[in-house]
Amino acid sequence: MKKNPAFNSFAIRTVSGAVIAAVVAGAVLLSPYSFLALLLAICIGGMWEFYKIASKAGALPQAPLGMVTGVLIILLFGAGFIPSNVGVTAFDSVTVLFFVVFICELYRRKENPLVNIAATLTGILYVAFPLLLLGLLGMEGWSSMRWGIIGFIVIVWANDVGAYLVGVAFGRTRLFERISPKKSWEGFFGGLALAVAVGITIGWLLEGGGGFLGKHTVFWAGLSMVVVVSGVFGDLVESMLKRSVLIKDSGGVIPGHGGFLDRFDALLFSVPFVYLYFVIFAS
Repeated sequence: MKKNPAFNSFAIRTVSGAVIAAVVAGAVLLSPYSFLALLLAICIGGMWEFYKIASKAGALPQAPLGMVTGVLIILLFGAGFIPSNVGVTAFDSVTVLFFVVFICELYRRKENPLVNIAATLTGILYVAFPLLLLGLLGMEGWSSMRWGIIGFIVIVWANDVGAYLVGVAFGRTRLFERISPKKSWEGFFGGLALAVAVGITIGWLLEGGGGFLGKHTVFWAGLSMVVVVSGVFGDLVESMLKRSVLIKDSGGVIPGHGGFLDRFDALLFSVPFVYLYFVIFAS
């Protein structure tokens, strides 16, 4: 019997997606340290892929320094690795690291130094900064907050699954054809419907958990809408970056998905909006 390539692709995507989900859930639930290790792995992989894309676009980013800075940002801020009695804050340290990028460019003698500096700093902002915010959320009472982080991640992936399935089955009207020809409005609303349903379910399951976890399910329905809208833009932005350098995937480390940015693009882009949502409505 002749195998269906589309089915094989979907099967590989499903299996690898399940493995990633298990690894992510395990890292978040196990301990703050495994969660931190997860953030650092995504940071290193995502920044490496971003700098490869920037290089293909003609920039010459300071990839090693950018990645070290991204890792240190997560460690210094997210893990609080600077003792309170040394007289130096995480903000002081990170500010210095940003300006070291400018100093190093003086000695590289490369063309377009402004472009190189911009690409280096953009990689930090695009990948490391959202992961920092996710780490800061985790510091808001780990025993309860870890379930909030799991809920957020599940909503991101529910939107992804809903958009994919509905888009494949019923997609007709293009959402943003210039950037992503396969995305449709039908898929968008399918992802939105599943994400909100999952969000309401999460809110119901966590009702009475204390703190923000005891909020009404409306809170989680609203969070789902924030995740869907910002996540779609995140997916489109990453597609724009890849199309600008004529590549299909940011990497090949995840079978059926591509690279770190391909798998976590919506999550990374939605984190700042979700963080703000928590700050405003979860207090």
